[in-house]
Amino acid sequence: MPKLVHGIALFGRASVCVGLSLGLLPIGARSQQAASTPVVLHAARLLDVRGGTVISPGEVLVEGERIRAVGKSVDHPQGAKIIDLGDATLMPGLIDAHIHLFLHPGAEDLQTVEESVPWRVILAEQAAKADLMAGFTAERDMGTEGAGSADSSIRNAIDQGMIPGPRLRVSGNAIDILGGHEDANRYNPAQHVLSNADYANNAEQLVEVMREQHKEGSDFAKIYETGPDQMIGGVLHTRYQYTAEELSAAVKEAKRLGTVVAVHAMGEPGTLYAAQAGVASIDHATQLSDETIRLMKQKGIFAVPTFAIMEYFAKHRDSQDQAAVEAEMLDYKIAEFKKQLAAGVQFAVGSDVGPFPHGTQAREMELMVQYGMKPAAVLQADMINGAKLLGWEGQIGELNAGFLADVIAVKGNPLEDISATTRVSFVMKGGVVARQD
Repeated sequence: MPKLVHGIALFGRASVCVGLSLGLLPIGARSQQAASTPVVLHAARLLDVRGGTVISPGEVLVEGERIRAVGKSVDHPQGAKIIDLGDATLMPGLIDAHIHLFLHPGAEDLQTVEESVPWRVILAEQAAKADLMAGFTAERDMGTEGAGSADSSIRNAIDQGMIPGPRLRVSGNAIDILGGHEDANRYNPAQHVLSNADYANNAEQLVEVMREQHKEGSDFAKIYETGPDQMIGGVLHTRYQYTAEELSAAVKEAKRLGTVVAVHAMGEPGTLYAAQAGVASIDHATQLSDETIRLMKQKGIFAVPTFAIMEYFAKHRDSQDQAAVEAEMLDYKIAEFKKQLAAGVQFAVGSDVGPFPHGTQAREMELMVQYGMKPAAVLQADMINGAKLLGWEGQIGELNAGFLADVIAVKGNPLEDISATTRVSFVMKGGVVARQD
């Protein structure tokens, strides 16, 4: 088991040293390493994620940052480096569509007030490393929680080869109304404690904030659409924050900018308003009406359940009463998820990691299987749907010729036991080996 330091999973010494050494390489040298020698990856099995099958044995030919061939046997160019991974399954790198690099276990509201942004950037760098070492080669950061556009710097440093980490789509701060989900509502108002999000109280302000965030480097907009949440008579109740018309203005502006909108939305009517507006994803998505589901299917909107964070909160609250509330909400979510699954909702996989330790979020896939999805369907939701949601469809998420060489190996067969995704033994991102146990 990995050690946890500041809520970040640290793996074996060899793995961490490999990652750190990559971060210390000059940018040009790192690129040359990826391009200099063809690499053949060999393992007992290889996952065809779209087909939902495993071939045996499996090989992947990597040249530079791209996959050149995939099959039971591939060409071995003269001088190619052969990496035999033994009794493992080669598969595409994992994708987490809902993360928080700038959060760690502990009181979220206090850490965002008490910890400086420079300190949080250091922790975010460590979190990015932990996620990559756990096999997550692409992620969507759903808000820095008060660190502004600092996530853009993490993304850029990763892209330039300065530090190891996943490919990132980042939002900067989330967007919220005055007194909304992420506002500092419990503090002394005379102290004017700042929100963890950027304020926007109407359509005009939404557009203005999105333009400012885009200027600072955001890849998409994350908007809080519901909160706070309550269970009343066994049913979830949650207030909406923006009307469908206001969200539509945000979606229109995102389209102009060449980006998309993702919303935090637990339940109705906020989830309906988000679907009417045509957002890219509804995250958490605990309560979806029949009409909301119809619109989501019609418009290709993904639901991102985030079971892992709810399970964690149900087990790690300060009081038994708080834990009981979280447990009741989780039970309700499980029942609603089964209805959504039967209704044909499209899912992507997002864990909401940050409040629980980075590098452990493959737990989300285990829970999705536990609550009713087939392992193949969860893997397709993670990799194929995740690549589409993050805007990298046709580039990542499958082991295909021409795709970026984001390849991992896991112990076991994930189609038979989804927990294999928690046993990562090899990580390659863009043709560069980040971990080899």
